Amino acid sequence: MPFVNIKTPEAALTREQKAEIGHRITDMLAEYFSEAARPHTMVLIEEVKDGGYYRADETFTIPEAYRVKA
Repeated sequence: MPFVNIKTPEAALTREQKAEIGHRITDMLAEYFSEAARPHTMVLIEEVKDGGYYRADETFTIPEAYRVKA
């Protein structure tokens, strides 16, 4: 069973964008593993709250320009 885990900053993607990512990754994996893998493929998209990312010894906060606009 193919399993893909994506971590993204909270509020960086809309529900529709996450669904599209899930569909496209599933399509890609079905190309590699055959259509038999499609019903068993899992794509997990986890949102990490601001302050949960660290880069170069600094806490990363997603810039406002990259947040989903409500």
